[in-house]
Amino acid sequence: MSNLVYILNGPNLNLLGKRQPHIYGHETLADIEADCARLAAELGLEIRLLQSNHEGQIIDWIHEARTDACGIVINPGAFTHTSVAILDALNAFEGAVIEVHISNVHKRESFRHHSYVSLRADGVIAGCGTQGYQFGLRRVAMLAATAKA
Repeated sequence: MSNLVYILNGPNLNLLGKRQPHIYGHETLADIEADCARLAAELGLEIRLLQSNHEGQIIDWIHEARTDACGIVINPGAFTHTSVAILDALNAFEGAVIEVHISNVHKRESFRHHSYVSLRADGVIAGCGTQGYQFGLRRVAMLAATAKA
Protein backbone atom coordinates (compact mmCIF):
# COMPACT_ATOMS: atom_id res chain seq x y z
CA MET A 1 0.00 0.00 0.00
CA SER A 2 1.13 3.53 -0.76
CA ASN A 3 2.19 6.08 1.83
CA LEU A 4 0.36 8.89 0.02
CA VAL A 5 -2.39 10.83 1.80
CA TYR A 6 -4.73 13.18 -0.03
CA ILE A 7 -5.71 16.26 1.96
CA LEU A 8 -8.85 17.55 0.29
CA ASN A 9 -10.48 20.90 0.95
CA GLY A 10 -13.89 22.05 -0.19
CA PRO A 11 -15.46 25.37 -1.04
CA ASN A 12 -14.18 28.65 0.35
CA LEU A 13 -11.19 27.08 2.09
CA ASN A 14 -8.99 28.89 -0.44
CA LEU A 15 -9.97 32.01 1.54
CA LEU A 16 -8.56 30.79 4.86
CA GLY A 17 -6.86 33.61 6.72
CA LYS A 18 -9.12 36.17 5.02
CA ARG A 19 -12.65 34.80 5.44
CA GLN A 20 -14.15 35.10 8.93
CA PRO A 21 -10.84 34.88 10.82
CA HIS A 22 -12.77 35.08 14.10
CA ILE A 23 -14.13 31.61 13.22
CA TYR A 24 -11.41 30.05 11.05
CA GLY A 25 -8.28 31.82 12.29
CA HIS A 26 -5.53 33.60 10.41
CA GLU A 27 -3.68 30.58 8.99
CA THR A 28 -3.86 30.09 5.26
CA LEU A 29 -4.15 26.92 3.21
CA ALA A 30 -0.43 27.35 2.41
CA ASP A 31 0.30 27.37 6.16
CA ILE A 32 -1.68 24.15 6.60
CA GLU A 33 0.18 22.55 3.71
CA ALA A 34 3.57 23.51 5.16
CA ASP A 35 2.64 22.17 8.61
CA CYS A 36 1.29 18.94 7.13
CA ALA A 37 4.34 18.51 4.89
CA ARG A 38 6.65 18.75 7.92
CA LEU A 39 4.57 16.24 9.85
CA ALA A 40 4.22 13.90 6.87
CA ALA A 41 8.01 13.76 6.55
CA GLU A 42 8.25 12.77 10.23
CA LEU A 43 5.60 10.08 9.74
CA GLY A 44 7.08 8.73 6.50
CA LEU A 45 4.09 9.89 4.48
CA GLU A 46 3.67 11.88 1.31
CA ILE A 47 0.82 14.35 0.96
CA ARG A 48 -1.14 15.86 -1.85
CA LEU A 49 -3.06 18.91 -0.62
CA LEU A 50 -5.83 20.03 -2.95
CA GLN A 51 -8.70 22.54 -2.78
CA SER A 52 -11.70 23.11 -5.00
CA ASN A 53 -14.92 25.05 -4.90
CA HIS A 54 -16.43 22.45 -7.24
CA GLU A 55 -18.03 19.26 -5.97
CA GLY A 56 -17.23 17.26 -9.10
CA GLN A 57 -13.52 18.06 -8.83
CA ILE A 58 -13.43 16.79 -5.25
CA ILE A 59 -15.17 13.60 -6.36
CA ASP A 60 -12.62 13.15 -9.16
CA TRP A 61 -9.77 13.48 -6.63
CA ILE A 62 -11.39 10.90 -4.36
CA HIS A 63 -11.64 8.53 -7.34
CA GLU A 64 -7.97 9.22 -8.13
CA ALA A 65 -7.01 8.48 -4.52
CA ARG A 66 -8.53 4.98 -4.89
CA THR A 67 -5.55 3.97 -7.04
CA ASP A 68 -2.64 5.46 -5.14
CA ALA A 69 -3.46 6.62 -1.59
CA CYS A 70 -3.60 4.98 1.82
CA GLY A 71 -5.85 7.68 3.22
CA ILE A 72 -7.81 10.87 2.80
CA VAL A 73 -8.04 13.78 5.21
CA ILE A 74 -11.02 15.82 4.03
CA ASN A 75 -12.51 19.13 5.02
CA PRO A 76 -15.50 19.20 2.70
CA GLY A 77 -16.60 22.67 3.83
CA ALA A 78 -20.28 23.26 3.10
CA PHE A 79 -20.43 20.04 1.04
CA THR A 80 -20.31 18.26 4.42
CA HIS A 81 -23.99 19.01 4.89
CA THR A 82 -25.22 18.55 1.33
CA SER A 83 -23.21 16.08 -0.72
CA VAL A 84 -24.42 12.53 -1.03
CA ALA A 85 -22.18 12.38 -4.13
CA ILE A 86 -19.03 12.95 -2.05
CA LEU A 87 -20.25 10.33 0.43
CA ASP A 88 -20.75 7.85 -2.43
CA ALA A 89 -17.23 8.55 -3.74
CA LEU A 90 -15.74 8.08 -0.26
CA ASN A 91 -17.64 4.81 0.11
CA ALA A 92 -15.74 3.54 -2.95
CA PHE A 93 -12.39 4.40 -1.32
CA GLU A 94 -10.88 1.56 0.72
CA GLY A 95 -8.31 3.50 2.76
CA ALA A 96 -8.72 5.56 5.92
CA VAL A 97 -10.91 8.67 5.81
CA ILE A 98 -10.67 11.40 8.43
CA GLU A 99 -13.11 14.30 8.34
CA VAL A 100 -11.76 17.64 9.59
CA HIS A 101 -13.50 20.89 10.45
CA ILE A 102 -11.58 23.92 11.66
CA SER A 103 -14.49 25.27 13.70
CA ASN A 104 -16.66 23.34 16.12
CA VAL A 105 -19.61 22.79 13.81
CA HIS A 106 -21.74 21.65 16.76
CA LYS A 107 -21.57 25.13 18.31
CA ARG A 108 -22.78 26.72 15.09
CA GLU A 109 -26.02 26.83 13.10
CA SER A 110 -28.16 23.69 13.36
CA PHE A 111 -27.82 22.85 9.65
CA ARG A 112 -24.08 22.35 10.26
CA HIS A 113 -24.74 19.58 12.78
CA HIS A 114 -25.42 16.95 10.10
CA SER A 115 -22.61 15.49 8.03
CA TYR A 116 -23.00 13.06 5.16
CA VAL A 117 -19.22 12.56 5.16
CA SER A 118 -19.31 11.31 8.77
CA LEU A 119 -21.26 8.27 7.58
CA ARG A 120 -18.01 7.07 5.94
CA ALA A 121 -15.33 8.72 8.03
CA ASP A 122 -13.14 6.62 10.31
CA GLY A 123 -12.81 9.67 12.55
CA VAL A 124 -14.10 13.23 12.81
CA ILE A 125 -12.08 16.16 14.15
CA ALA A 126 -13.88 19.44 14.78
CA GLY A 127 -13.06 22.61 16.62
CA CYS A 128 -9.28 22.16 16.86
CA GLY A 129 -8.46 24.90 14.38
CA THR A 130 -6.03 24.15 11.62
CA GLN A 131 -4.21 21.76 13.96
CA GLY A 132 -7.05 19.34 13.19
CA TYR A 133 -5.35 18.56 9.87
CA GLN A 134 -2.25 17.36 11.71
CA PHE A 135 -4.38 15.26 14.06
CA GLY A 136 -6.06 13.77 10.99
CA LEU A 137 -2.74 13.01 9.35
CA ARG A 138 -1.49 11.27 12.49
CA ARG A 139 -4.66 9.17 12.62
CA VAL A 140 -4.37 8.16 8.96
CA ALA A 141 -0.75 7.14 9.57
CA MET A 142 -1.81 4.94 12.49
CA LEU A 143 -4.72 3.37 10.60
CA ALA A 144 -2.54 2.73 7.54
CA ALA A 145 0.14 1.08 9.69
CA THR A 146 -2.50 -1.12 11.32
CA ALA A 147 -3.90 -2.09 7.92
CA LYS A 148 -0.41 -3.16 6.75
CA ALA A 149 0.16 -5.34 9.84
